Amino acid sequence: MSKEQEFLAYLKEISLLQEAVGLSEWDSQTGMPEKGASYRSEMTSYLSGMAFEKSTNQTMKDYLTYFEANQDELSDFGKQVYAKTKENFDLNNNIPVDRFQVFSKLTSNAHSIWVNAREAKDYAIYKETLEEIIKMTKEFIPLWKKSEATNYDVLLNQYEPGMTTAILDDVFKQVKDGIMAIRAEIEEKGTAPHTDFVSYNVPIENQKEFITTVIERIGYDFSKGRLDDTVHPFMLNLNRNDARITTRWRENDFTMATFGTIHEAGHGMYEQHVDAKYDYTPLAGGTSMGIHESQSLFNEIIVGGSKAFWSKQYPLLQSLTGDTFKGIDNDTFYKGLKETKPSLVRIESDSLTYPLHIIIRYEIEKMIFNDEIDVADLPKIWNDKYEEYLGIRPENDLEGILQDVHWAGGSFGYFPSYALGYMYAAQLHHAMNKVMDVEEILASDDYSSIREWLTENIHQYGSSRKPNQLIMDATGENLNPQYLIDYMRELYFDVYQVK
Repeated sequence: MSKEQEFLAYLKEISLLQEAVGLSEWDSQTGMPEKGASYRSEMTSYLSGMAFEKSTNQTMKDYLTYFEANQDELSDFGKQVYAKTKENFDLNNNIPVDRFQVFSKLTSNAHSIWVNAREAKDYAIYKETLEEIIKMTKEFIPLWKKSEATNYDVLLNQYEPGMTTAILDDVFKQVKDGIMAIRAEIEEKGTAPHTDFVSYNVPIENQKEFITTVIERIGYDFSKGRLDDTVHPFMLNLNRNDARITTRWRENDFTMATFGTIHEAGHGMYEQHVDAKYDYTPLAGGTSMGIHESQSLFNEIIVGGSKAFWSKQYPLLQSLTGDTFKGIDNDTFYKGLKETKPSLVRIESDSLTYPLHIIIRYEIEKMIFNDEIDVADLPKIWNDKYEEYLGIRPENDLEGILQDVHWAGGSFGYFPSYALGYMYAAQLHHAMNKVMDVEEILASDDYSSIREWLTENIHQYGSSRKPNQLIMDATGENLNPQYLIDYMRELYFDVYQVK
């Protein structure tokens, strides 16, 4: 066995441990009995610690030192794997294993505490745990920090390499101003669509049959995935042949599970089409959360926002629900799906106002890690921002500070990825339209060319290319928020009949 083969075999051991952790976490959020939480956190933290220790121990140091001096012994593929492994090592090698295990156990336990707080609609149940997660994250920031300008930039860089608050402040202002202008014109000149049918009762079994058929049509492969129920929808990538998605259901609002599942299927489709050569290496999986969200949001806002697409899917829904939607024609149905109105809950918001939910979270996270606020004040700060940006105020903690699971998992710096994903998705759509008529394809019975274009330009590369390189190669330019603003203006002016 060559030295490179030894190195790859060692990386496979780490990957297998990480897969076991992922499977454990998936079960904890989909099927584990409530009282199993403390036992599960013990197992998860132990396995996570083993994977982390292998990633930062002397054996790993020896491999990296050897290949630094003997690059000629690596194949081109080996050089790619080495570079990514060293990048991960440089990020984490200063974190003591025992502290990482404590953090892993803390966040594993935090999920059930967050669920309990949600059920009680009481932030106080969760506050102490969140404070501890924030405290430990702040402890790790100096150990992660390289050349980033601010503490929050350190966190951003873990989810979107190269992203900074300086860049986000500019693009978020452009997006916010663009959305506000569209909303103002709709309010002044628009005609609101008919939406009563959205709250019609659709049994969950009918919704499941409908949405599984829809996401299969789009390109989600159930032989490499599955759909389960959870409190907060997510996709879990165990490997490219096991990319699982979850959703939640509401009988009197079929749109929640419909768009949520279409979204998660986009994540799954990304993982299912990463090149097999990256298996069991740090290059297996999406390159950044912004690019990942671009794939889920391409499904949700581009495919799910297409009138042509719904002209094909609506008849299926009608066939499964009998007379439920009798008298609602295709045009009325489509426009009702794309209604825009302020929502308190991010994952239930419309595609026009969704970025505002992200900007609120971005601003709060910056405040947390600039030490500008007390964690005890988060509910009020959250509520004030919703009133300022969307004109509505949460009445309880469930529809306010407790609605997202991310902070319970220590995922600070993640939220901006959603807005970046929106912008990337619109930019990819613009580039795709240069080589094919996307609406014409969505009006057909075969969407494969859309998925194939995304695989060719995004999916196949896994983490072997950085986000900015992928976007530049696929679209011919760097991130440009204007494509999103233009897309939203065209879509919503059509729905609201703004001339």
